[in-house]
Amino acid sequence: MDEFVLETNRLVIRNWIEKDRDLFYQINSDDAVMEFFPFRRDRTAANKMMDELKVSIKDNGYGFTAVALKETNEVLGFCGLSELTADDVFPHNTMEIGWRLAPQFWGKGYITEAAVKLLQFGFETLQLPEIISFAVHNNLRSLAVMKRIGMIRTPHLDFDHPRVPDTHPHLKRHLVYKMTAEEFIQN
Repeated sequence: MDEFVLETNRLVIRNWIEKDRDLFYQINSDDAVMEFFPFRRDRTAANKMMDELKVSIKDNGYGFTAVALKETNEVLGFCGLSELTADDVFPHNTMEIGWRLAPQFWGKGYITEAAVKLLQFGFETLQLPEIISFAVHNNLRSLAVMKRIGMIRTPHLDFDHPRVPDTHPHLKRHLVYKMTAEEFIQN
């Protein structure tokens, strides 16, 4: 896959480009964006992560892809499909949809719009049987997006995140939402 690009009415979902580095760093170091994470990334760590995502997205379309305004190509944040590596929590080959958006773009429906398009890509193009999403139990913004895009709360899959250190017990409990391909078709 040389160039991963999806479009919605207002957005382009694409691989990361060099001019996106400042925004990528912002969304990985901003206290408001990272409120429900036990860490912040410095510039070096953010650059490394962006470089890793660029390779993954180019190879198979999986990964947290850049979300940009169609009219200007200004990057807003990311949304994407990613294979979970937490085999101790979820079965191998479990696909997640996740997102992160710079605060100046909150409240405009961008992530909902991008996530719906990525669910369509996941179910129709990649033929995935199901996609999950999860967030810290009181991350109301992300949980609201999960509901808006039609995902269904799945309490029996809730878990304490093994990568959240004991120094942050308030961030351990994660709620899980799920959608199957059949449920996507019915929406």
